Amino acid sequence: MKKIIITAALSISLPFLLSAQVNDLVGPAPSKRQLQWDGLEYYFFIHFGPNTFTDLEWGKGTEHEEVFNPSQLDCRQWCRVAKAAGAKGIIITAKHHDGFCLWPSKYSTHTVRESKWRNGKGDVLKELSIACKEYGLKFGVYLSPWDRNHPKYGTAAYNDVFVNMMKEIITNYGPLFEFWWDGANGEGPNGKRQAYDWHRFEKPYAIFPLKPLFSVISDLISAG
Repeated sequence: MKKIIITAALSISLPFLLSAQVNDLVGPAPSKRQLQWDGLEYYFFIHFGPNTFTDLEWGKGTEHEEVFNPSQLDCRQWCRVAKAAGAKGIIITAKHHDGFCLWPSKYSTHTVRESKWRNGKGDVLKELSIACKEYGLKFGVYLSPWDRNHPKYGTAAYNDVFVNMMKEIITNYGPLFEFWWDGANGEGPNGKRQAYDWHRFEKPYAIFPLKPLFSVISDLISAG
């Protein structure tokens, strides 16, 4: 009889004890933006550029623009595969450490514009962003601040270059669900390293007054 009473008492008190423990362990809750990101489950990250043709992990920045000539490029094929695989979006290396831009940036002479691909009229970011919209995929970009080609890298002026490149991408190829940077900081063509102005990179007010970049991207996630 005693055993039964003890067991019954434990069965009644245990839920209250567990509830108290759970309440005590509640910590920081995820933000709306974090929940949106988590809900994406998974997406594709495409590393594409001169490295595709030179078989190098990191380009040297000295590759001639003619190396980049994907004559059979079909971004719709990428999106078909991504969609069939259940991915929710695609991020592409708009510019890796070699400095080659997959869009005809006004702030570099090492871009698709200088290549033979599409007779210098090609724009990978444009083609992929359009294809992503067609297949209902979110579109994002990776932009490396390290630039082994740009002559201004290693000077204060390069921070202007990088901010302007971000502005080009955000205004011409959105909406973006993610803007991915890289912390790599090696030497440029002049042998110098860059002092990145991260706080400025986060706040391109010239396009979006009074809103930091991450808030803009969050808004674009919601709108997209």
